[in-house]
Amino acid sequence: MPDRPLKLGTRASPLAMAQAHEARDRLCAAHPGLEVEIVPVTASGDKVLDRPLAEIGGKALWTKELDAWLLAGEIDFAVHSLKDVETIRPLAIAIAAILPREDVRDVLVGVESLSALPPGARIGTSAPRRAAQALHARPDCQVVGIRGNVQTRLAKLQAGEADATLLAMAGLNRLGMAHYGTPLDPEVWLPAPGQGAIAIEARAADESTRALLSAIDHAPSHRAVIAERALLAALGGNCHSPIAVLTSQDGGNLTMKAALLSPDGAERVDATTTFAAADLDGPARLAAQLLAQASPAIAAHFDPPES
Repeated sequence: MPDRPLKLGTRASPLAMAQAHEARDRLCAAHPGLEVEIVPVTASGDKVLDRPLAEIGGKALWTKELDAWLLAGEIDFAVHSLKDVETIRPLAIAIAAILPREDVRDVLVGVESLSALPPGARIGTSAPRRAAQALHARPDCQVVGIRGNVQTRLAKLQAGEADATLLAMAGLNRLGMAHYGTPLDPEVWLPAPGQGAIAIEARAADESTRALLSAIDHAPSHRAVIAERALLAALGGNCHSPIAVLTSQDGGNLTMKAALLSPDGAERVDATTTFAAADLDGPARLAAQLLAQASPAIAAHFDPPES
């Protein structure tokens, strides 16, 4: 047991703080007597809300401040929503634990269903995956950019900036707001890679902290999200790339259902595969299948690594 409180870094948004408290509570329950101090930071991604994330630096805007603190030793570990963490991470930083994954579904807020939206309705989202799936289902509607934390997006919806918006069920559950909106069928409206998962990162060389964190690692969730991140890596996707995936588990096997879309939603390809959880090449085979089916309008937004 360390002889001082461990410092846990987190973004300062209400959802990020809720996730940090969950991580601390689980860790302290696993190690009675352990003290953990939560250290919040206002991430760059929380400061600039008037432009899409992909235009101002991508997912690194959620992680760079915490990465710097972690590598400098100012914090001992950091908590992130995994879907906001870049696929390629610094070698000096390791994912030490994944907490039990929450509900992976998206929630439609402002209307009961996409089909209930009037022609020309405005759907508020800045996520390429959500925008593409919305336009695929309702090409007559328009997408307007809405960014910010859950409360900010709900306020923008209330102010009339959009007729409907999309949020993660996991975030609403963690904020005690599960009554908002209508959950979408994840078999039809596929979630984001890593959605619903809380990742805890530590310095790769900090074996003592990583050992403490291993006690709260949820192996089934860890297997699923690492496979989803392997799919992302094999596709060569970025913040502009509409990628959606749903992973289910049966014993030692994972089944991944994934879709790639053109940003305007006009074109979509789907593929499904099942592979052993220990088969690290399974996601890459699915990526190759998807890219082989993809039209130029889809493939232009992916840059797979050379094999």
